Amino acid sequence: MDWKEIESLGPFHWRIARQVNRSMKSDGEVFGSESILRSALADQSLQQVINVASLPGLVGSSLAMPDIHYGYGFCIGGVAAFPAEGGIVLPGGVGYDINCGVRLAATSIPVAEAERAVESLGYAILKRIPTGLTDRGHFALKKKEFQKILSRGAAEIVASFGGCEDDLERIESRGSLAFSDPGVVSDKAMERGLSQVGSLGSGNHFIEIQAVEEIYDQVAAARFGLQRGMTAIMIHTGSRGFGHQVATDYIELFRKRNLAQISLADPQLVYAAIDSSEGRRYLQAMNAAANFAWANRHLIQEEVVRIFETILRQGREGMGFRLVYDQAHNIAKFENHIRNGKKVNLLVHRKGATRAFPAGHPELPAVYRDVGQPVLLPGSMGTWSYVLKGTDAAMALSFGSSAHGAGRRMSRHQAIKFASGMDVRERLKAKRIHVFSLSGKGLKEEIPEAYKEIDEVVETTVGSGISSKVARLVPLAVIKG
Repeated sequence: MDWKEIESLGPFHWRIARQVNRSMKSDGEVFGSESILRSALADQSLQQVINVASLPGLVGSSLAMPDIHYGYGFCIGGVAAFPAEGGIVLPGGVGYDINCGVRLAATSIPVAEAERAVESLGYAILKRIPTGLTDRGHFALKKKEFQKILSRGAAEIVASFGGCEDDLERIESRGSLAFSDPGVVSDKAMERGLSQVGSLGSGNHFIEIQAVEEIYDQVAAARFGLQRGMTAIMIHTGSRGFGHQVATDYIELFRKRNLAQISLADPQLVYAAIDSSEGRRYLQAMNAAANFAWANRHLIQEEVVRIFETILRQGREGMGFRLVYDQAHNIAKFENHIRNGKKVNLLVHRKGATRAFPAGHPELPAVYRDVGQPVLLPGSMGTWSYVLKGTDAAMALSFGSSAHGAGRRMSRHQAIKFASGMDVRERLKAKRIHVFSLSGKGLKEEIPEAYKEIDEVVETTVGSGISSKVARLVPLAVIKG
């Protein structure tokens, strides 16, 4: 396609009309700056927006958020909705790391106090929490125990391992989606997942100790528990090998059963009817992987709390520790939306995108219902992160969706080549950011230059109206796989 085929709909909001490509059944819409759009044109992720717009039954437009970049079939930052009755589900619209997501906790620990202990905290977290491509875990679970996690998600961690019941209110969907059929999960997925609960993984996954540096919305920040000059903790990980195996199993199943019978611009977008046997089985297995991910982040949080308690010699209450929010990035969920003045039930796929529900939405925790949902946007390990909140405009424009982070602009191979000869740890230490990792190669894959400018992503997200700014957080320590 050509740049001339992209038209502006408003500030940081662009359309690819369905007339651009004969296969398109709906428009494509992208939120972002002109430079973000040009980058998406160059890396072929705009073509992926077009390909999704060619799928049958799409409701509204094929959407992409400001962190758009090329992904498996469906671009990262992509959002697509289909009717709950008679619609389709596609694993490529969720991705391999099912419910990869971000959790943020606030504390009343002054930044200066955290900085004095940052080396001890970082090394203790790296030692305690398994990172990288490992099947090592601290929690040897029996199959029945693991199945409880798949059924109950974060609630099972609170019941059996530790944590606060109140935290569940501040997790999307209370940290659990309906799962009642263990038979939809393969033995291989079970084997991969059993030892990985409570592990961080590799790639862009991290644990960060952060400083709350700037507050933009005093009312929302106070409700979220964020105070300028205090310490926060951000955790980014997903469903590990379990979710990857679930995706692998069902993409292969869909290809075998359906690929020959349907016409696709890209076979990676293979789909099934929601009400088909394979569609129902995939959604159940996806829910199990989502529950794994929420349990995983909850268990990691509790491990980090214990480390802070030991090193700072304070209890949870003394540290003012509280969960702000936990949100999913890669997931398909049944939601009610208003289309042409009528309420409709849709299956909304978000891949590298997150919910951004506004004040008053019935699915928000009661404590946030009058301010809106926290929206967490991590930057790279050398730049700041943002807390935003959902808006009414997001419901009208993007099915209540927003960006999920900075978004890559270099492949991992390109990043390693760019960072050749670079001492990533020392480079970041000069910025007073302490980095802890067992993999030098992993750090080079994740250099700040590999990501879009987080400020540009945030300004275009806010400028388009799909979220508004609440706070900015800067990294003190980063623990990477």
